[in-house]
Amino acid sequence: MLAASPDAGWTLEPGALVLVAVLTFLYVRRWRAVDGSAGRLTSFLAGMALILVALCSPIDRLGEQLFFMHMIQHLLLLDLAPILVLLGLTKVLLRPLTRRLVRIERAAGPLAHPVFAIVLYVATMVLWHVPAMYDAALEHPVVHVLEHVTFGLAGGLYWWHLLSPIRARRRLGGMGPVVYMLSTKLLVGLLGVVLAFAPEAIYDFYERQPGYWGLSPGTDQAVGGLIMALEQSIVMGVALVFLFVRALGESDREDERAERYAS
Repeated sequence: MLAASPDAGWTLEPGALVLVAVLTFLYVRRWRAVDGSAGRLTSFLAGMALILVALCSPIDRLGEQLFFMHMIQHLLLLDLAPILVLLGLTKVLLRPLTRRLVRIERAAGPLAHPVFAIVLYVATMVLWHVPAMYDAALEHPVVHVLEHVTFGLAGGLYWWHLLSPIRARRRLGGMGPVVYMLSTKLLVGLLGVVLAFAPEAIYDFYERQPGYWGLSPGTDQAVGGLIMALEQSIVMGVALVFLFVRALGESDREDERAERYAS
C-alpha cells in the first residue's frame, strides 16, 4: 500500500505578499538613494524571499499536514529571515529612522533590554508548542496568523540586539553576545530534544493525519524536534563566529583611529 501524499500546493498568502512588496519597495528606494552595497541588497532581498517561502510556498501548506514542515516554517520566521533582513541594514540606510528608533528604545524601558528579548524568544517557542496552543493555531486561521506574527516579532527583536547597525543604549559587549545566545539557544534546543524523544506524539491535530510519506505522528514529531535542536546549534555557532570576526574588525578600526589622533 502506497503512503499518502500531502497537498504541496502554493498558498500565496495575500497579506504576506503585500507586506513583502511594500518593505522591498521602501528598502530598494532608500538603497538607491544612498548608493548602498550590492551585498546589503542581496541579504535583505534574501530575507524577504525567505518570508515568502515560509508563508506562501508549499512549506505553508505542508506545515498544516506534517509537524516537521511546520517546524521548518517556524525557524525560517524566527531566525533565518530576521538575520538576513538585519544584515541588509546599515546606519546610512536607517538614518531617517535613527532618532525615532532611539526614542522608542528609551520609551520602551525594560522592554528594550536584551533580557526581555531572551525571555520573549524562549517564551514564544515554548508557548506555541504547548499542545493546546499548537493545535489551536492549526485549526483556527486567525490564531495561526497571530502565531506567525509573534514568531516574526520575537525573532526580529532577538536578533536586533546582536546585529543592529544602530548602537543601542544597552549594547552587548565583551562576553555578552556569548551569554545572550547560550542562554537562549540551549533552552530552545532542549525543547527540540524533548519533542524528539517524547515517548508518544503530543499533538492531536497531527495524530489525525493519515501518515503522509509513511511517517507516523511520533516519527514526524521526532524529526521536527531534531530539526529544531540542530538548527539552534548551527545558527548559534555561525552567529558567534560572525560576531567574533565583527568585533575584531571594530577593534582594529578603533586602534587605527586612536593612532591617527595620536599622530
